[in-house]
Amino acid sequence: MPGSTAPTSDVAAPVYIDTTKASIARVYDAFLHGKDNYEIDREVLRRVQRVAPEAATLAWDNRAFLIRASRFIASQTGITQFLDCGSGLPTAENTHQVVQRLQPEAKVVYVDNDPVVLAHGRALLEENDQTHFTAENIFEPEKILANEVVRKHIDFTKPVALFQMGTLHHYNGERSPADIMKTYVDALPSGSYVGISHFYDPETPEHSELARRMEDTFLHSPMGTGLFRTRDEILAMFPGLDLIEPGLALCAEWWPDGPQIKQLDQVSHCIVGAIGRKP
Repeated sequence: MPGSTAPTSDVAAPVYIDTTKASIARVYDAFLHGKDNYEIDREVLRRVQRVAPEAATLAWDNRAFLIRASRFIASQTGITQFLDCGSGLPTAENTHQVVQRLQPEAKVVYVDNDPVVLAHGRALLEENDQTHFTAENIFEPEKILANEVVRKHIDFTKPVALFQMGTLHHYNGERSPADIMKTYVDALPSGSYVGISHFYDPETPEHSELARRMEDTFLHSPMGTGLFRTRDEILAMFPGLDLIEPGLALCAEWWPDGPQIKQLDQVSHCIVGAIGRKP
């Protein structure tokens, strides 16, 4: 790992985690066969698996897309500062590990307000003095952009890579996701990149029914969130951005690491991602 200094201490971790309610971060951890989850979180996984036995593929496709997007930006754009909104729980490959392998000087700021992430995240994620963590609601961009840790470690006069990977489909507030992202994008300088992955309703006879059944299961599970939006709804989250080829694509098909030999699981048609560049 690049750097070996002690982790920074931008926030204090809470000591109490409510294990009677499902957590988005812990549910994803369960999908990825992690250990930081509880029975209530595994119940969400089981419910979705009854609708789509291969449902965990959603999480794996999302994680693989994050890794490839991070590698692309670190190797191709020259950007060395990353703002990762909704960091979730650590897995085998996190944003800072991917980008700092290619750009050792890259700075990564993770943002999340899930109590379990706050409890575990700093010790596990802040492996060097180039990696930082702060607690904030990622769906309130004004607070993120004014956050002390973000302002300290991200220079908004230079291009930034902003990630909302697997996050916006958990938002269902009064403000539109497109408006949330417009606030973020407006604050980014020219040459910045934005990466988004999102549950997807393909609006096709073959896969739309599956998307809607999974959505219904997520919404009526102990987690209570997980919207499968349409192509136009997701594209609206990239206001004024030029999408990098191949544009908005299935996460599994966005610059895969090799030829697709295995047939895609049906749920792989229900999660998409894209990277956009601000002119």
